[in-house]
Amino acid sequence: MPKRDYYEVLGVARNASEADVKKAFRRLAMKYHPDRNTGDAGAEAKFKEVKQAYDVLTDAKKRSAYDQFGHAGVEAGAGGFGGPGDFAGGSFQDIFGDVFGDIFGGRGGRRTGRGADLRYDLSLSLEEAVAGKDVKIRIPTLVECQFCGGSGAKPGTKPKTCPTCSGAGQVRMQQGFFSIQQACPQCRGKGQIIEEACPHCRGRGRLQEDKTLSVKVPPGVDTGDRIRLAGEGERGEHGGSAGDLYVQVQVQEHPIFTREDSHLYCEVPIGFVVAALGGEMEVPTLDGKVSLKIPAGTQTGQMFRVRGKGVKPVRDSVVGDLICRVLVETPVNLTERQKELLREFDTSMQEGGSRHSPQESTWLDGVKSFFERMGF
Repeated sequence: MPKRDYYEVLGVARNASEADVKKAFRRLAMKYHPDRNTGDAGAEAKFKEVKQAYDVLTDAKKRSAYDQFGHAGVEAGAGGFGGPGDFAGGSFQDIFGDVFGDIFGGRGGRRTGRGADLRYDLSLSLEEAVAGKDVKIRIPTLVECQFCGGSGAKPGTKPKTCPTCSGAGQVRMQQGFFSIQQACPQCRGKGQIIEEACPHCRGRGRLQEDKTLSVKVPPGVDTGDRIRLAGEGERGEHGGSAGDLYVQVQVQEHPIFTREDSHLYCEVPIGFVVAALGGEMEVPTLDGKVSLKIPAGTQTGQMFRVRGKGVKPVRDSVVGDLICRVLVETPVNLTERQKELLREFDTSMQEGGSRHSPQESTWLDGVKSFFERMGF
């Protein structure tokens, strides 16, 4: 009888991923496994077929040959890789070991854990953030123990292979039909046991110490930006690679400027005489002073833009602007003579009608119309 197409056997598409193939195999193997179908020759035959399809389609070389030449590409004696072999009544442990091993930690081998990433909060003034600077930071971290070379064993000794897992770092546990892998309880997944711990690091392979690092802060950084220093985090256990250090930028509040992306904002108080007659005044920027022209009749809240006096962000080449918001200031602590002059001024303003206070006139007209609609 001709063999069925392996993709058809598993019920997957020809472009199915390895994960899809494994998922289909688990479902069918659960259904047809001889342990669950005692004495059923048909189920055993289907299980063998499913297992053969799985063996080929999860092996990259075999799958490639099968896709090109069909069954001939993977059969012995036909220039292939050799047949997948017959199933001789293996247990669930034998069949599912490689499938569940991918989920529960691979197929053995001692692991050395990567060290933890660290975070350092760096506070900068607005001027420092905009201009950029080189700073020195001091951080506490775990480094490799120089006495034991990171092994955790007493100098002059070496860790020994764990007798429980034979150095694999994992053991298989049978749970009903399933066999799953988990970290070895004796060596805790390390694959090795330290009989005599290093007295300096107490078997951890790492020591805590402070270290000083240079951080180059690029111009234009803002609150929330992170600078990554690769390999400057904690050293991993027992020779594992180090994590990274992330420098988190926090820009302090400024007494004059507020930053939004590439623009700077500031409030500029002016006297009502300058607002009425117009004038010129100096306003600050981060690199000096500039002259700002105030036209006659300027109202409070009016914005004036000074081009190119903002910030050049880290991720943009365009420099923003400085935007000045005018606040017309009401005079206080007036003398009697000043109050008298203001009353004379107000009288003359009323003689001119609404042309001197167009906003007030428009507002009053709106209020009058509102009252009429409401019947007040």
